[in-house]
Amino acid sequence: MKMVIAIIRPERLSVVRTALEAIGIVSMTISEVRGRGAQKGVVQEFRGQQVQVDYLPKIKIEIVINTTPLDDVIDAIVENAASGQIGDGKIFVLDVEDAVRVRTRERGPAAV
Repeated sequence: MKMVIAIIRPERLSVVRTALEAIGIVSMTISEVRGRGAQKGVVQEFRGQQVQVDYLPKIKIEIVINTTPLDDVIDAIVENAASGQIGDGKIFVLDVEDAVRVRTRERGPAAV
């Protein structure tokens, strides 16, 4: 099993979710987060003055997969999250040792 963690722009969530559903991914956890990458935030104009915004709003998507090919999941996210601008996000892939369904105590891939 693998866990895919994607950090994307908030305005891209709807199209990314639709693309994931199209390849069979319906279970996911979505969190509103704030962060910054190598650009260290941005300078924006607010009421006529420049303001340094260090942490930008982002969406964090967490998915555990066991049957859908990993490359399909990554491709769906990249193709639909990309705007071509700095700050489009990142994808992290982690190994998942085990999973437990709380209600039934099923373990492993059956719990996902």
